[in-house]
Amino acid sequence: MSPSVCLPDRSTRSRRRLVTMATAAAIAAGGLAAAGPVGTAQAETRPDAIAQRIEKLVGPDRHPGALAAVRDQRGRTRHYTAGVGDLRTGTKVPTNGQIRIASSSKMFASVIVLQLVGEGKVDLDGSVETYLPGLVRSPGVDPEAITVRQLLQHTSGLPDYLDAMFQGVADIPPYQHIYFEPRDLLDMANGRQGQPAGTWAYSNTNYLLAGLIAQRVTGRPFNELVTTRIIERIGLRDTYAPGVGEEGIRGRHPKGYQLDPAVDQLLDFTRMDPSWGWAAGQLISTPADLNTFLRALLDGKLLKPAQLAEMRTTVAIPETSLAYGLGLFRTPLSCGGFAWGHGGDIPGYSNANGATDDGRAATLAVTSLTGSVTDKSVAAERAALVDAALCAK
Repeated sequence: MSPSVCLPDRSTRSRRRLVTMATAAAIAAGGLAAAGPVGTAQAETRPDAIAQRIEKLVGPDRHPGALAAVRDQRGRTRHYTAGVGDLRTGTKVPTNGQIRIASSSKMFASVIVLQLVGEGKVDLDGSVETYLPGLVRSPGVDPEAITVRQLLQHTSGLPDYLDAMFQGVADIPPYQHIYFEPRDLLDMANGRQGQPAGTWAYSNTNYLLAGLIAQRVTGRPFNELVTTRIIERIGLRDTYAPGVGEEGIRGRHPKGYQLDPAVDQLLDFTRMDPSWGWAAGQLISTPADLNTFLRALLDGKLLKPAQLAEMRTTVAIPETSLAYGLGLFRTPLSCGGFAWGHGGDIPGYSNANGATDDGRAATLAVTSLTGSVTDKSVAAERAALVDAALCAK
């Protein structure tokens, strides 16, 4: 196992001072860049509302770094960065850097399964037991009564295997360099109590099984399915599924950090084995690629109309204003209408994203989880930034 890399062994006050100085240097170096027509160049010379908002997300009690891509109705993209990409050196966050997208990977997995539905290889209302006989054994659940639709919709009642791994922030660091096979993860879920199908409850086990179903009916590895059916099909240049044992990030990227409460230090969690995310959360991408994916999805380039309609058919999420389709959250916007997307959290990185039916898309990523920051109000500010980006005139 490779050793974890952390900040120097100093007091919390010293650690925060280091973050403050590095963040200030990066913000001073510049925040906004554009990857669109030359006509947008003038806007780059002065901060706009999104640039101001993203700078508020970083600092000693907040995230080390942040990056975003905002795509308007005409297909023009603006990139934003704030904070530092490396706390040790103080280097700035790379524009459109690669990040671990965590549960945003579920959108990709759902698309693959729905493509197979459209090809007649999977029955959306078929039993999980039909495709994976004998694999689901959690107490309290009937695999014959769980459908593929319920997996993608999080209404299966299956327990989450992550609950067997992580009870709190302190449980995260020991798993940084551990490899898991998908069946290892399923064994964890099978050891936990489930509930009858029908009620919405988020569980990564659902997408673990969705990935296994896709492999079973195609006879091909899940990573290959992601590559050929989505990444290559719509030309995602910076998105990939890590290979077995691959811990690094291939392209330009900001470092990701995770708080180790045992020593009150931010660990450099950039290198990690993401296998415990597998089909539910192991992909690597960029803000711009996620926007491209969302636009291709909503514009009908990945699914047939019938399957896209199924994906967008939602159930209410109790006690929230949100709804969930098949791998997509539907989120109301302050300006009216809805955004479609699926954010994700994994040690070192967190992202929020959304796309609208009128052609907009926005993705924001930060380089630590909310549990690693002192000021918890930053989570609401992240959501507000995506809302503002999608509502901008």
